[in-house]
Amino acid sequence: MSQLEQVMKSRKSVRTYDPTFKIDKKELEEILEIATSAPSSSNLQAWRFIVIQDQEIKKELRAIGNNQAQIEDSSAIIAVLGETEAYKNVEEIYEQNVSLGYMDQSIADRTISNTQSLYPNLPKQILAQIASYDAGLISMQILLLAKERGYDTVVMGGFDKAAFAKRFDLPENQFPITLIAIGKAAAPAFNTSRLPIEKVTTFY
Repeated sequence: MSQLEQVMKSRKSVRTYDPTFKIDKKELEEILEIATSAPSSSNLQAWRFIVIQDQEIKKELRAIGNNQAQIEDSSAIIAVLGETEAYKNVEEIYEQNVSLGYMDQSIADRTISNTQSLYPNLPKQILAQIASYDAGLISMQILLLAKERGYDTVVMGGFDKAAFAKRFDLPENQFPITLIAIGKAAAPAFNTSRLPIEKVTTFY
């Protein structure tokens, strides 16, 4: 198997963590920075993160997160948020693409114009769907990068999202999508089976 295949196959959802193990803030920043290579709608990168390492805040979050022990015992919680006004950064993003030599100014200008015409007029529900889809893409990158570095993770969608938004004073244009616990396993994860590919795939 390739190294990528090994990482993918060894990644499991771990729910029991060593509470004494800590990951340095700088390494968490590196994981997030590399993970942002994930694709996103119009490259608007409609994801935002809150990283929670403070033990007292993790205790508060555990109450919001259905009392899941991994919230408190893992090294950190990465909250992945959606940003419904990501289109407001389009000029910054595409001018940077030009300055780095990734595209011509004419292409950037056209993309900026199209984005500014389309996205602000989309219903907020559609913008939230776009952000949620992009959050799924970057979340998987985070999981694989963490595993490659020897860390364990689990994704949690079961938490009180309204309470989370209130606790962290999220603006109206941001909303919580998922929580990712990251740390060192204190007990092995269960293996899980998958449906046969023939059952979930149709070829034409």
